[in-house]
Amino acid sequence: MKKYALALALVVSCFIVHPQDAIKNYDEALTLIEVWLDAQKDFEEIPGLSASIVEDQKLLWSGGVGFANPETEKPFTGATLCSICSISKLFTSVAIMKLYDEGKLRLDDQLSELLPYYDLKQQFPQSGPITVRTLLTHSSGLPREAGYPYWTGPEFPFPSTEEIDTKLSEQESLYPASTYFQYSNLAMTLLGEVVSEVSGVPYETYVRQEILIPLQLSNTGPEMPKDLYGSDLAIGYSALGRNGKREKVALFQANGITPAAGFSSNVTDLGKFASWQFRLREAKTKEILKPATLKYMQSVHWTNPNWKTTWGLGFRVYKGPNGSTWAGHGGSCPGYRSSFEMDLKNKRAFSVMINSSGTNPMKYVMGMHAILNKMSAKDNGAKPETAVSPMDLSQYVGYYDPKPWSSEEYIGTWNGDLVVLSLPSDKPAEAMTKFRHIEGDTFRRVRGDGELGETLVFERDANGKITRYIQHGNYTLKIKR
Repeated sequence: MKKYALALALVVSCFIVHPQDAIKNYDEALTLIEVWLDAQKDFEEIPGLSASIVEDQKLLWSGGVGFANPETEKPFTGATLCSICSISKLFTSVAIMKLYDEGKLRLDDQLSELLPYYDLKQQFPQSGPITVRTLLTHSSGLPREAGYPYWTGPEFPFPSTEEIDTKLSEQESLYPASTYFQYSNLAMTLLGEVVSEVSGVPYETYVRQEILIPLQLSNTGPEMPKDLYGSDLAIGYSALGRNGKREKVALFQANGITPAAGFSSNVTDLGKFASWQFRLREAKTKEILKPATLKYMQSVHWTNPNWKTTWGLGFRVYKGPNGSTWAGHGGSCPGYRSSFEMDLKNKRAFSVMINSSGTNPMKYVMGMHAILNKMSAKDNGAKPETAVSPMDLSQYVGYYDPKPWSSEEYIGTWNGDLVVLSLPSDKPAEAMTKFRHIEGDTFRRVRGDGELGETLVFERDANGKITRYIQHGNYTLKIKR
């Protein structure tokens, strides 16, 4: 196994699991999620990863694999802090919409009226106005970044608010407003300045007092806590080099870019953030925002001309894999990747944080969703009259070695059957194959139509321990972890 690999026992101990909050039928699915995440962490050479799953007001599960600090072997857990980078934009968006609720600004207010010092050159005379609405939907036509090279390592020289404003006059619009989707950190940064200008208090103070404290998001803040770096705050690492290694990335502070990219948090707090939104969407009274305002934010307000990008007010809003509307945001900062996604119809939210660049947290969101969705489906092709096996299936559970054909397999339990999960897999739900007990150590594959296919027979040693299985006349050994 790789440097950061853990034994299966350590995987279970490192995860923070909340069985009292979990729906009983999800237990086997959550076990497979743990196994899958741990394997992906090793095969992708990721230092550490955390995730959480929320269903409405319940935290179904949260946990972590790998290390927040590989040098000290500090475990990655659901409480580990990371940069959430662009997920910060959601807190800025909520702050703007709170001021909107209070009648202190309008969505069609022009940026130049809200920020008197705004003097970025509009190079398109035919352009419509740059408004709060166009900034929230990334359709303002503003350039992606402020006029500084703050994404350049190793120092990452993020400018102050004053420095950003000083250089506005040296920048110009990229497109006419309301023409194209152009993701813009500058746009969201300027909205943070609008929050300060309209509220009369510093941006960071406003967000803490009006959003974070009321929601009890005690592990979320508009900074990277330097004193916790390497302990509660995970150390960030680069993308993989050709040598198969990742380099440590210097700690950064987003400074003036904080409203767009400066927050830190953990997956547990993002779960609380999701639960507030599910609660508010069904409420009749205000909780920070009016219920109608949050729903309005999570409706589509911009569709790009190619019909492939849709955006709400601050939120990415899109059609999810189950056909329902999803809303959320991703984050990518030096040394960190994150994703926060909500299935609005089914009130289920997924958060993922990784302490390395060059990774894809959305893959883990969709993988966890697919496994849970598979468990929620009606027995996945099983015949209703089929009885659940009364025997103890745990004796077959474990890792198996199919090399050279594939890397690894994990056999677990699934609704009274066994399930073989091929590892690694970008789509774990599609990499699962069910087998039903027939007699003794013999099982048969459950086809998609519920019929039974080929056999899988386990073999034991002289002490009665499972050592391998035979399928299609070939053997696969059971291995220890």
